[in-house]
Amino acid sequence: MTTPALHTARLRLEPYTPSDEEDFVALFQDARVSRWMGAGPTTEAEDRALFGRIFSKVYAQDLFDVWAVRCGGRFVGHAEIKPSSDPAGHEIVYALAAAAWGQGFGTEIARALTGYGFGTLGLTEVHATVAAENAASLALLGRIGFRHVRDRAEDDGGTTRVLTRSAALDADTAHAAGQPR
Repeated sequence: MTTPALHTARLRLEPYTPSDEEDFVALFQDARVSRWMGAGPTTEAEDRALFGRIFSKVYAQDLFDVWAVRCGGRFVGHAEIKPSSDPAGHEIVYALAAAAWGQGFGTEIARALTGYGFGTLGLTEVHATVAAENAASLALLGRIGFRHVRDRAEDDGGTTRVLTRSAALDADTAHAAGQPR
């Protein structure tokens, strides 16, 4: 399966192209963004290698879906949905350029990823892992139906919150609105 383009009201999630490398690296080199990603900021060389693996491994082996996020053709972020072992299942991941914060794009991305997971991938639930200090992401996910299931202690002394959202929530919401299940 090839990663499809996804659309929201204002955003387009598209598979990366090689010409996106500078935007990708700039996003991950911004410490305001990368502090919330994985183990935190990495070197430029590591970010370039990560970008290369999107093509040589992720897309080439069809491992999972990963997108460049654009608004009006302008790169504003990164998104993915991928298998995970802790928590077991599939995890949504998104990052927005700091200039795009506070505009509701994160909500659009998280909804698009969740809907894609339930609709296209046929998942019954999706997960998100968020640093306990990342109040904005935790609030965003809570607003769209994710619930906190547990905390995970990290090797660096930090805490990661594990959140989950069930496809049943979408069915219940549609039923309450008078739509067929």
